Amino acid sequence: MNDKSIAGRRANVLGVHSIDHFALAVPDLEDARRFYSLFGLDVRESDGGLHLFTQGNLHRWGVITQGAGAKQLRYLSFGVYADEMDAFAAHLDACGVTYIDAPTSADTQGIWFSGFDGLPINIRPADKATPAEKSHFSFASAPPGQSGAILNSQAPKVHPRRLSHFAIFTTDVNAAITYYEKTLGLRLSDKSEPGVAFLHGVHGSDHHLLALVLSDRRGMHHNSWDVGSVMEVGLGGSTMARAGYGPNWGVGQHVLGANYFYYVRDPWGSFSEYSADIDFIPHDVEWPSANHAPEDSMFLWGPDPFPEFIQNTEPTEADLP
Repeated sequence: MNDKSIAGRRANVLGVHSIDHFALAVPDLEDARRFYSLFGLDVRESDGGLHLFTQGNLHRWGVITQGAGAKQLRYLSFGVYADEMDAFAAHLDACGVTYIDAPTSADTQGIWFSGFDGLPINIRPADKATPAEKSHFSFASAPPGQSGAILNSQAPKVHPRRLSHFAIFTTDVNAAITYYEKTLGLRLSDKSEPGVAFLHGVHGSDHHLLALVLSDRRGMHHNSWDVGSVMEVGLGGSTMARAGYGPNWGVGQHVLGANYFYYVRDPWGSFSEYSADIDFIPHDVEWPSANHAPEDSMFLWGPDPFPEFIQNTEPTEADLP
């Protein structure tokens, strides 16, 4: 384990530093290609599936494979510093995790184990994909005598910069908090019992690297992508809505995390979020986590979410092929 804090790395603390990538199985790869491409991601064919990149970034954020039936969250992969892999292996032994083989078509790198609710979890040595400081946020305002108009015919295409966070359904939010704090070294940022919680990485990350949402089974609620302005949040959302995706939620501003948001419903009933200006927790800051009332946990302003926003559309264990 490292014995000094350098470049956004907390000393003498074992913990994942990033979500390396997520993996989904979907019933139609062409639907996935169309959705994520229009969303602004760089979608590439690989190994019979699709890999998700952001423009100009070599990091692979997502793996999409052909599945049977409803969309399914296959696994989450977390990155750790290479010099901590041996310590992590001993730590997971002490935690008593159940080790598993890598899921079909997933690479075997790192350590695989069965996580909370049986979700396959992978940790692997990887470069830190989360930022070391708060992402740049811009607000453009035309000075007097100049036009700030952007013609629809000349509107720029929105391209997210990186994966900001990932939100999963869980059967017990408080128990899942304890589990992910113990096994992965994540820390609680904020929560609203019993429905939602937000966890950050100890080596510096956005207000939440992983979000937990109460359900009767596991699954993905949304993947969230960082953009640089409120205009990009709104422009990206309107582009997707005009293409027929919905119902959606936004534009608005969250309370916890304080980011501006627009959630686009994907073809399988979950969401991809455009997110801007989320709070950042540096590696050397002890965040004052708290349990908030429901009315102080979701959004400060914006339209009300539609009733199905928290619906889990993934299959139960009994319904899996």
